[in-house]
Amino acid sequence: MNLTQSPYILYSDSKGNIFEDTSLYVTGRSGWDAVPVPEEEWIELPDGGSLYELPGRRGIGIDVATGEMRLCDKGWAVAAFIPPAHTGFYLAAYETSKEAPILPLFCYTAAGWFNDKFYVPATRVESDIRQDCDGYDQHKINEGAAYLLKHYPHNRLVNHLMNNCALTYSCPAARNFSLHRWECPVPVSPACNANCVGCISLQPDEEPIVSTQDRLTFKPTAEEIIEFTVPHLESAPYPIISFGQGCEGEPLLMWETIRDAIIEIRKHTSKGSININTNGSKPDAVKALCEAGLNSIRVSTNSARREIYMPYYRPNNYDFDDIVESLKVVNSFGGWTSINYFVFPGMTDSVAEYEALRKLINETGLKMIQWRNFNIDPDWYLGKIGVTETGECLGVNQLQQLIREEFPTLKFGYFNPPIERIKGKFEMDFAHH
Repeated sequence: MNLTQSPYILYSDSKGNIFEDTSLYVTGRSGWDAVPVPEEEWIELPDGGSLYELPGRRGIGIDVATGEMRLCDKGWAVAAFIPPAHTGFYLAAYETSKEAPILPLFCYTAAGWFNDKFYVPATRVESDIRQDCDGYDQHKINEGAAYLLKHYPHNRLVNHLMNNCALTYSCPAARNFSLHRWECPVPVSPACNANCVGCISLQPDEEPIVSTQDRLTFKPTAEEIIEFTVPHLESAPYPIISFGQGCEGEPLLMWETIRDAIIEIRKHTSKGSININTNGSKPDAVKALCEAGLNSIRVSTNSARREIYMPYYRPNNYDFDDIVESLKVVNSFGGWTSINYFVFPGMTDSVAEYEALRKLINETGLKMIQWRNFNIDPDWYLGKIGVTETGECLGVNQLQQLIREEFPTLKFGYFNPPIERIKGKFEMDFAHH
């Protein structure tokens, strides 16, 4: 559905009501700038998306009559959360007042209104339906969780994944495990060797924002891991087990436990894929895991450039070069390599970043980019990493097109693919179960 005009700006009355202002077209934000959004980049707000009020912020629109940019002073600015499998092209554009609170750790995509529908500038970047909201039946999740808790009464990890992740935080990965399908999360590490500005599981007390969930508090044993992952790999459809989750620190700090678990798992089953989501800080540990049978790695990064990576991750005892080396190691073993790429319009699509990304793909033999929306207050982030000028930008849409043209075999997506997708037809048809 292509729009014939830009959607209208939205504003909120701070009582939970959202209105449109038909005197202003909505704009998007790229870096520090408000810009018009090309009409072909708007899509209807997908299922599972929601809208946020941005307190202390006034939306920036384009006056329908004059074509000039001005603020919408009728209420607070509005942004969209777009659900997994979608990548946003522009952030919400607004002017922030001095007393505005820092926004919590979510993504803030531009949003507008046209013909009784909400629109966002975004694309569905992934065909896999594994986290689509209509694929979850809460009754079945409760049943599945009860079944697992009964069958693994002494397993602290199963208890954490069900009671904490699936039932308290509605974590999509833990819910899929309760439904006995696809990717099974395996958190392993209470500790971390980075101090990310936007950490979702641990924020220092002096920071004004809170983490979105509590971090794992214990070190699981290899036995606890093996106990529930072997049955999952043996019998779930399109099975993956993934070390490294949002509710933990850095899994490579527990690499010996992971290695012991992988060796033992592979004695029991050859099925499915074993993946690690990691900061890639320990290439030697990654090599040991590949030797044990790791098939897949996803390295998270906010940038392909060291000077943008380091002030965000604030690593202890490792450097940007290590994460590049970890990708090379897995590639040398014939494994699947992805980056979990935090998309920030105006940074990710800058010409400097585009050049660095091309170099990274060429250097590492990267197989996939997971284009993830960056969950962070945009002003706070740019301030924290000290970026005042973002330079010339291509637009996220054009960046994706250029990368597709130059690297036709590189896959785009949002999730770690199962071995069936890796080995066979990548663009599989995913039926709802």
